[in-house]
Amino acid sequence: MSDSETSRRRPWLAAALALAVSGLGHAYLRRWARAFGWYAVITATLVFVVPDAAVDGILGGTRPPVVDIAPALVAVAASVVDAYVLAVRNNRAHERSLSSATETAAQASQPSDDRGETRSDPVETAETTSGSDVETGSSESVDGSVADRVSCPHCGRETDAALDFCQWCAEPLEE
Repeated sequence: MSDSETSRRRPWLAAALALAVSGLGHAYLRRWARAFGWYAVITATLVFVVPDAAVDGILGGTRPPVVDIAPALVAVAASVVDAYVLAVRNNRAHERSLSSATETAAQASQPSDDRGETRSDPVETAETTSGSDVETGSSESVDGSVADRVSCPHCGRETDAALDFCQWCAEPLEE
């Protein structure tokens, strides 16, 4: 996704636009296929499901029975909810991309140890490298116990080999 697709969007505006014109809320979110899809669904519902008398009544200014227009109301409500949820998800993805970019920039500016691994905490660096045996991959912790350590392929930090995920980035470790 490009930067313009992951920029922050206003969920309430996406919902209001979807309510005003079918597909417009999704067009605001730059979800072109979804915008066309919702437009097609709502138009098809009005043409094929809602009785012609109800559509003519709405256009003429009279109120048709709710049962006649209920399918169209449900389709419009689903479109509005979908536009709102997509905008919220888009904003979360945008925040994640900003935080990961900030974290990557912060890690790049930190000093690295003799193996090229970036350390965020000098105390952590002293504890993990003081008793470490690079050949065997085990290190001695502060209490004297020996635990196997592996390097995470995703973030590059040392993690406990007994776990099947990295305790730093929560990504699964390869076997």
